[in-house]
Amino acid sequence: MLKQVARYFQFNERQTNFRQETIAGMTTFLALAYILVVNPAVLGEAGMDKGAVFTATALTILFGTLMIGLFANYPIGIAPSMGLNAFFTYGVVQSLGVEWQVALTGVFIAAILFMILSLLKIREKIINAIPQDLKHAVAGGIGFFIAFIGLKNAGLVTSSQSTFVQLGDLTTPTTLLAIFAFIITIIMLVMGWRGAIFYGIILATISGVLLGVIDKPNQIIGKVPSLEPTFLVALQPENLTQALSPQVLPVIFTFLFVAFFDTAGTLIAIASQAGLIRNNEVPNAGRALLSDSTASTVGALLGTSTTASMIESSAGIGAGGRTGFTSVVMSAFFAAALFFEPILSIVPTSVTAPALIIVGAMMATEVKQINWDSLDVAIPAFITIIMMPLTFSVATGIALGFILYPITFLSAKRGKDIHPMMYVLFVLFIIYFWISP
Repeated sequence: MLKQVARYFQFNERQTNFRQETIAGMTTFLALAYILVVNPAVLGEAGMDKGAVFTATALTILFGTLMIGLFANYPIGIAPSMGLNAFFTYGVVQSLGVEWQVALTGVFIAAILFMILSLLKIREKIINAIPQDLKHAVAGGIGFFIAFIGLKNAGLVTSSQSTFVQLGDLTTPTTLLAIFAFIITIIMLVMGWRGAIFYGIILATISGVLLGVIDKPNQIIGKVPSLEPTFLVALQPENLTQALSPQVLPVIFTFLFVAFFDTAGTLIAIASQAGLIRNNEVPNAGRALLSDSTASTVGALLGTSTTASMIESSAGIGAGGRTGFTSVVMSAFFAAALFFEPILSIVPTSVTAPALIIVGAMMATEVKQINWDSLDVAIPAFITIIMMPLTFSVATGIALGFILYPITFLSAKRGKDIHPMMYVLFVLFIIYFWISP
């Protein structure tokens, strides 16, 4: 049985084993677990029932992650996008005055369009048409982006009215705990411990509990909240009618656009980090993208915002994850999390933050593959990289870089080197910036 599993997930070809994949799955679970707490809190501000959103979030992650692991053999976690849930609540419901039921229907419609594009393999063709230099730029840019998220979550970087960002208060207990986790993790990592990231999270959590920085859970097992308040709300006829109104259509396009390129960017980065890209093509990209779009559809029906392949999955890659078995392990933990929410909640983002910083550093090494000696390549690549952390959006960095790419190549009289799909993306990105709410 174990040999069949190893053969199915191509352990030998990808130079991995059960122990390595299991540790990677646990590591990514811990890096992603905060979503089970944060997503209900964010969508709750839109008026949604937090308990129902918690259950919908856990079930959606379980379904999507299991599908991409079994169907596409990728070590990726699929979960509600932390950027799109904020857009759902603050940009759509609170700013535009759209009811959450209608906004959820908009998520569902965007997910269906997602699935159609995936089934027609349009998404896969677009990804494979992206030049190698820009793929390296996307991977490196996401590295800087997730490192910035990690620094923010750790409290090492905070906002500032005068300088936008500044060094945080290094004396706060949670920040000190994050620093401890970071140092102990990099020591183990440099010493060659393959599970260093996972062990760092565990040691920091135990230390936090012993020192009183992390609260002990009140109970071990909790009751699974009911889905009833959000289940199938997206299919109600009155919500479907309102979702197709001129006011909501740009919102649907935004859900579609951001999820499309967030996922594409993450898939490229993860495949590159895991050493899976061959001949400038991402293997099984169509299956991976279909898994993501199907998860978005299921999530909308259950009661959560648009999903995406999560950049935190890179934590598991850093711990040695190379196959879909990592995702299977991850799914098992999220299934258990439905019943162990009190235990799950004790691991704060300050403890998982160092994993993002370290993996961000690993991913940033992708920039060395870019042809920096050619300005027509270097400038779009640089803009792609720098704008991801500065705009706090993977999709925006990709959009700006991809708009510049045809311009610089045409200026250098290298138009024949541009894939026709890049011109299509050039137009679509400009339209996106023009009509985005």
